[in-house]
Amino acid sequence: MTDRREFLKQGTAAAALVVAHTRSGRLWALPQFGVASETLPRAAADLAGDPPAINALLLAAINAAQMAGAQYADARIQRLQQNFVLTREHQILNVVDTDTLGCGVRALVDGTWGFAATRALTEDGVRTAAQHAVSTARASRIARDRPVELAPAEAHPNASWTSHFTVDPWSIPLEQKAELLLRANAEALKATNVKFVNSGLFFVKEERNFASTLGSTIRQTVVRSYPTMQITAISPDRTDFQLRQNVLAPMGRGWEYVLEADLVAHAQKWGEEANERLSAKPVDVGRYDLVLHPSNLWLTIHESIGHPTELDRAMGYEANYAGTSFVAPPEKMLGQFRYGPSFMNIQGDRAQPGALSTIGYDDDGVVPDTFLLIKGGVVNDYQTTREQATWLRWWYDKQGRPIRSHGCCHSQSWGDVQFQRMPNVSLLPGAQDHSWDDLIAATDRGIAIVGDGSFSIDQQRYNAQFSGQLFYEIRGGKIVGMLKDVAYQIRTPDFWNSMKMIGGKRSYEVNGSFFDGKGQPPQSNAVSHGAVPARFAQVNVINTGRKA
Repeated sequence: MTDRREFLKQGTAAAALVVAHTRSGRLWALPQFGVASETLPRAAADLAGDPPAINALLLAAINAAQMAGAQYADARIQRLQQNFVLTREHQILNVVDTDTLGCGVRALVDGTWGFAATRALTEDGVRTAAQHAVSTARASRIARDRPVELAPAEAHPNASWTSHFTVDPWSIPLEQKAELLLRANAEALKATNVKFVNSGLFFVKEERNFASTLGSTIRQTVVRSYPTMQITAISPDRTDFQLRQNVLAPMGRGWEYVLEADLVAHAQKWGEEANERLSAKPVDVGRYDLVLHPSNLWLTIHESIGHPTELDRAMGYEANYAGTSFVAPPEKMLGQFRYGPSFMNIQGDRAQPGALSTIGYDDDGVVPDTFLLIKGGVVNDYQTTREQATWLRWWYDKQGRPIRSHGCCHSQSWGDVQFQRMPNVSLLPGAQDHSWDDLIAATDRGIAIVGDGSFSIDQQRYNAQFSGQLFYEIRGGKIVGMLKDVAYQIRTPDFWNSMKMIGGKRSYEVNGSFFDGKGQPPQSNAVSHGAVPARFAQVNVINTGRKA
């Protein structure tokens, strides 16, 4: 590994300067070098590593809420750390470190929620926040449309959970992270016609502490990692450029995932794919059979299945920010609406090892379960929290199922109120162990698409358009060349009902989104989508490069 002196010679003195100052607990922004860092004061950092002290503050908060009149209360003390390293060609563009710690208190008073948060991590500070949460709940009573009723939940005293990582990214020196990216950039630049390369490493670590008046005290540690590259090839006559990006999926794993991804070994290949796009044939518009790789299909699942099966959207509660859902009203959809063919099963879970939404306990203190949103092609359920599960009492009673949350409650930080967020939503494998190659061999005239690209979708998640990274023409069951400027248009139920063939267990893989927005004020969460390759019949394809 390059030592610190050599690292500074490579033009990264600013990064070292920030590292030297992080112990001050102040914000350092050096725009001329593109580096920023924010760290906790020493006392706060000490508290973050003291579980008994944190539990004492959590109990003080929920006791204060009860004393003020709350029928239920929970409190969360969370430390959120982020580390981003961004480079371009042979230089470092940005190094960002943020570190925040605080307490959020939620109180339920006469069927109405109230919330307050504080950085003052003292008994007086959290008690005051709890009292404010109760006051807010009382003041909000006038605007309540229905009283909140919580589904039953078990208590989890002294519980803990750690996500599926083996090497903490915060144990890896900045120099080592930057050196890896710069080496990968150098390899990408060896590819034909590649002129520009951007790369980055994004890391998030959450230390989540929760307590509720049910008797739960829960401590969790979550790490997520996202290595990125964007490689640009430019034609020799400079009339065209093509990108290869979104090369790797973000995962709920640690530094070991970055090493396994091996950017350096794959960078030149990704660069050659960008160059190959320069000479690719523009697609002819028309209807084609599509063979979609899981690295493309995950985004279509996210937008056309994941979001419309969020129960708050279906009930109209997200209309102002990001729309509602065509999968509504629930009483006309559950057990009746055919989303796709009988072999289509869509699973919601927060349990897949390494997936981004995987967690031991949600922000209601519930152990998430695994459930089928779509069963045999028919709408079977929605994503729910403790509050939302009771909205479907009639359906669960009809099915003979208990009324329980699916564990989809989440907040991005201690300063934000928790609400329903997407679990991992995945297309389950088919009964036959078909591979990617099998699906291509079964296609006479079509297009195979790898990787996710641009997309747009309407506010009910009904009409949409998706692109990708790599497009291959299929003729007579074989790939015969590369295409470009491809995007496919869908009406959600028509598209999924056109699915004719899917892969088996060995072709299953997980991709996802590191940042997914929802809510007002907006919050971000991370979510994965497992999928197998799938073949769709006669989907409308347009040429995105065609000029009017």
